[in-house]
Parts: sequence; C-alpha cells; structure tokens
Amino acid sequence: MFLFGKFRMKICVIGLGYVGLPLAIKFSKIFETIGFDISKERIEQLRKNIDKTNESSEEELKNSSVLFTSDSKKIKEADFVVIAVPTPVDSSKKPDLCFLESASKIVGENLKKNAIVVYESSVYPGATEEICIPILEKCSNLKCGQDFKVGYSPERIVPGDKEHTIDKITKLVSAIDEETIDKTAEVYNKIIDAGVYKVRNIKTAEAAKIIENVQRDMNIALMNELSLLFNELDIDTKEVLEASGTKWNFLKFYPGLVGGHCIPIDPYYLIHKAEKINCNLKIITASRDVNESMPEHVSKLVAKALTKAKKELKNSKVLLLGLTFKENVKDMRNSGAEKLIKELKKHNIGVIAHDPLVDNSEKEFGIKNISINEIKDIDCIVLVNSHNEFKNLTIDKLLKITKENPVLFDMKYFFNREEARKKGFTYKRL
Repeated sequence: MFLFGKFRMKICVIGLGYVGLPLAIKFSKIFETIGFDISKERIEQLRKNIDKTNESSEEELKNSSVLFTSDSKKIKEADFVVIAVPTPVDSSKKPDLCFLESASKIVGENLKKNAIVVYESSVYPGATEEICIPILEKCSNLKCGQDFKVGYSPERIVPGDKEHTIDKITKLVSAIDEETIDKTAEVYNKIIDAGVYKVRNIKTAEAAKIIENVQRDMNIALMNELSLLFNELDIDTKEVLEASGTKWNFLKFYPGLVGGHCIPIDPYYLIHKAEKINCNLKIITASRDVNESMPEHVSKLVAKALTKAKKELKNSKVLLLGLTFKENVKDMRNSGAEKLIKELKKHNIGVIAHDPLVDNSEKEFGIKNISINEIKDIDCIVLVNSHNEFKNLTIDKLLKITKENPVLFDMKYFFNREEARKKGFTYKRL
C-alpha cells in the first residue's frame, strides 16, 4: 500500500460520471479507493458493473476494488479527496456552480483533518479559491492551509475517445502551496503514465484548462463562418479544407454543431469572469454567437433544399440520424440535435430520429427515436452523428426509406456525394 506521510493512503472520488468513474478505477489499482455519488441509482448500477456512460467496461468495473457508496460518512476515511462534478451553465448562459457548491458542502461536512481536497471540475480562474475553499472551511470548521490543503488538477478526458484515456493524458497539477503541489503530483504520478505537469498556482491551472475548449470553440466557429460564406459563393467547404490541409501547419477543424458539456460551456465561464472585471472578450463571445447560430442556419438550408425539391414544408418529414452530442457516445447533454429539432419545427417540418445509442422506448427532445426498420416515407435525411453503427447505412438503404426526390444533408461528410447524387438524392453539406 502506498504511504502518504506516515499514513496508508485512502482516496475518495466525489462524482462518478464520465470523469470520476475512470479516475476511481485507476486509483483503486494502487490505493484503497472510495467512489461516492449522491445518486443511489448510479451506485446500484456500478455495483452491478454497469456504466451507462460507456466510459468504463463491465470487465473494468468487475476487476476494480472501488467501494461504491452514496453514504457521505465514508468520505471521513479519506486522506485524499477528488471532486469531479459537472459545471454547466444556466438558461442565461451564466455559470451554474450548484453541483460544485453541493459537493464542497458534503466534503466539508465530512472532511478529515490534514486531508488534501483536489478539484477536477472546469471553472473560471479564481473559482476554486473564491467559491470552494470558503465552503469547505465553513462546513468543516477547519482552516485551509492549516488543517487541510486544497489542490486543482483539471480533467482533460474526451468522451468516447478510447485512445487518449485518462492515463495517457498529461495531468496538470496545482495547489495552494508548493508542498501540496508536490504531494498531489506524487499521487497522480502513480496512475498517469503520461506524467504530470506542475502549475505554479491554482488560477493558472484553471485558466489553462478552460482555454483548451475555448480554443476549439473558436476554431470551429471559424470553420462555421467560412461555410456560411462558401455556401453563398457556391464553393464546397470540404474541398476547400482538403486543399488547405495539404499544408503541414493548417489546423484541421470542420464546420458543424457544437455540443456537449465542455466546448460550448467553458467559454461562458471565461466570459463571465471577464465581465466581472469589465473586460470585453470580443472574439470569444463572437465565436460562441456563431456556433450557437448553426442549428438555425442548418434548418434554413434544409428548408431551402426541401423547397427546391418541390416539397411542401408542412407535409415534409425529416429523419435525423443521431441525437447525441457527438459520435459514438451516449451523452445527450447540450446536444446540437435538440436545438436543430426546435428550429426545424419552426418551419412546420415533421421530425423523427434514429439513434442506436439512445433508448428508443422514450421520446427524446420531444420526438420519436425509432428503429431504422420502422422508418419510411422520408423527405429528407440529416446525418447529425457519424456513429460507427451507421457505417452499414448505404445510399441504397437510405433510398428505401425515402420518398421521390429525397434530400440528404450530410453534416459529417460521411456519405459519398457523387454516389448520392447519381442515385437521386439532392445532396447538401456545410
């Protein structure tokens, strides 16, 4: 057993989602590990070796020694507590820290003296020290820096990426003092093959994490804006990108809907912090505006293509292939498909969906998710996600479920344009 000072190390991971669960499983290979989640349903699933996020396999769960619990009193046993909970935005695009505050309160009420508490959630620079530490101190009646220490080591996992797993991504590590940075780095080094990178202070690490997603959001926004221009100029965006991509230093980003719980969320955290100090982030804000407008833009292109194909919008039926926020993941949080559905309905277009990763026993985003075998008489197909399960959907198979003069809007450059047009589709893409 790994020793931490004079004690045998015991770790507790708070929040067992797509970040916390893989982390807990990794820790359990070296340390005695507690996995805590407030959801009793989630705990019961994990005890049965079921992970509905698909980030951890049944075999990984079966072979792990994590003690899964919803009993907060178990946190008192931990010398090293990791908090990995969601940090979404509210309806007005302001940071919603309720999960982070709640987790801090639970940990504070059950905090062992001399423990280290490490936050992994994405936040704006300053949030850990301004929001979280005061809650820990108030709920524990302990003093940070004296009775317990705090670190920050942001999660960098990409959902659905089975190549860049948690142990293969360099871990940023920071804390309130140098001694805690070293101790935190020592712990993470036991499970991270890619190693750790020590960051001088928590604010810097918070900023480093958040701009990773801000940068991606801005690059996608550029591609989206270019696609708007190229559409008006009758230039194929994919062909432009392929030509530009022949230069070694051209960044390969593509236009599309931006969803999920990172890329479309983190910029708003930075914008919020900037507004607090009267700093106007023009480019970041403009990028968000461009990406937020894409569902409306796509719906207009679909409506235009249907009209050109001599189809009456109010009697047209559109099939969305994919509902999740990205390919090969089950997560539907902030999916661009939801906004696209709302925009299509504004044109009085009927919408149904087929997503094999989503339970088809219930309605999702207000529409039916049905089996491909049940689908017929479709006027337009919109490919939202390039799931692996769609690889066997040939143009011929799509023709069998469509009416005469069908439209195919390929948002992922997934199908062969020439084949689709040759066989009767009006083929469109961003």
